[in-house]
Amino acid sequence: VLLTTFARLPRDETVTASELARRTRLPAPTVTKVLKLLAREGLLVSHRGVQGGYQLVREPKAIDLVEIISVLEGPIALTQCSTHAAGCDREDLCPVRPNWQRIDSAVRDALAGITLADMAEPPCPLRLDVNHSSTTQDGAAAPCPVKTSANQTASGLAAGGEY
Repeated sequence: VLLTTFARLPRDETVTASELARRTRLPAPTVTKVLKLLAREGLLVSHRGVQGGYQLVREPKAIDLVEIISVLEGPIALTQCSTHAAGCDREDLCPVRPNWQRIDSAVRDALAGITLADMAEPPCPLRLDVNHSSTTQDGAAAPCPVKTSANQTASGLAAGGEY
C-alpha cells in the first residue's frame, strides 16, 4: 500500500511518513518502521529537513514484486529446503524437493513479471468466463476492456456482458 502510493506520485515529489499514514490510513508507527526498512534496503531515498520526506529510488516499472517481498519478508520460498539446504535429515533422499524448487521458481517468475507500476494501476474487472484468455497472442497481458459508451466496451461487447 505504501509503495503503490509512491508509484502514483510524480517522480520528484517527496512525502513524509505522517502524510503517508494519513493517505493510507495506516498507523504512523507502522508507516515509519516500513519506510525506514525500505530506505535502508534501497527502494526509497530519505530526505531530511523542512522539505524532507521519502521518494522512490527508481521508476515503479523498474521495481518488481520479488524485490519488494524479499525486502519486506525475506526470501520467497514455500518450503525452507526449496531455496537452500535447510539441514533436514531427509533432504538428500527427499523425492519432492525438486518439485518444490520448481514451484518456488514458478512463483518467483510470476512475481518478477509484476511491477510496482502494475500494482498501482486500477485492476481489470473480474472475468468469470473460463474461456477468456487474459493474454494476447504474443503472450502479453491483455488490456482491460475500455468502455466507449454506456452500453458498449472498446472490444464491442455489451456492457455487463461476459468478456
